[in-house]
Amino acid sequence: MNPPFVSLCPEITRSDALKLMDWLEDECVTRHLSDSRHVSRFIEQVMSRVQLPILTHLFNQGGRFFMVCDGHDRPVGFVRLVKTGPVCEMVLVIGNRDNWGRQLGASAIREAMKVAFFEMRAERLIAKVHPDNARSLKVFQRSGFLLESQAPALLSFSMTLERYLRLLRESPAGHADHIHITETDQARLRSLIAFDQTLASFELEHEIERAIVVDSLQISPDVVTMNSRAMLRLDDDVVEMVLVYPDDADDSAGRLSVCAGIGTAILGYREGDTFDWRLEDKTCRIRIGRVLYQPEAAGDFHL
Repeated sequence: MNPPFVSLCPEITRSDALKLMDWLEDECVTRHLSDSRHVSRFIEQVMSRVQLPILTHLFNQGGRFFMVCDGHDRPVGFVRLVKTGPVCEMVLVIGNRDNWGRQLGASAIREAMKVAFFEMRAERLIAKVHPDNARSLKVFQRSGFLLESQAPALLSFSMTLERYLRLLRESPAGHADHIHITETDQARLRSLIAFDQTLASFELEHEIERAIVVDSLQISPDVVTMNSRAMLRLDDDVVEMVLVYPDDADDSAGRLSVCAGIGTAILGYREGDTFDWRLEDKTCRIRIGRVLYQPEAAGDFHL
């Protein structure tokens, strides 16, 4: 069974801060969280001194802070990533006890690794866990983390970039469907990202790395490859679009760049695949309807 969909939402609102305070007042939640009192004090100070609806910049001082949201965009926990040199440390909390045991932690770890390795460019990700925190110990080990060091009050687990990429390619955990891209598309997309980092999307890099790569002559005709035209269902709307490189993008004409949003999301999926994807402000349910045109199927290998 695949872990449930979650996303890491970088925007922190006053409502989020109030929910965090509620979570941190639960002794079962904070029992093994070493800095819970400090975090609670910080939030209280922010709430009393700053009358702003958006508090994102305050929560991101000294690191990256994300609300963990489920497929209905409801906050279920938080992740904090602090990078020092090549090493990034992760703190993860699933806040409401009613959500424990639903594999939300495994999904949040998966998303945090994506951010740490592809966006923050960490070479190693660590997590420090209290030895009595059985749930956290289990979820980090199942996510591929290895025990690095141990002390009576703390176990340190580690994931290297090299190990992460190997595990991602061997078993892209958390994704209901494998995706497929051609060798040509993979090479072109990697060159695009390397040539112009302003176009780079860490989500796109992640999709390229987890994809099954096949020869252009062997790709199934129902897979969305570059320059394919397909019918999509986005929540309740049906749209026709073409997946293109950034220079050819024109959202008003349904020509979606592979470097952003829905364009990144649909690369490599095939007819009938349905999945959730986090856009800028909400989670969208995407279904690949029909692939109306695929360059490889049409013999247009020059595209």
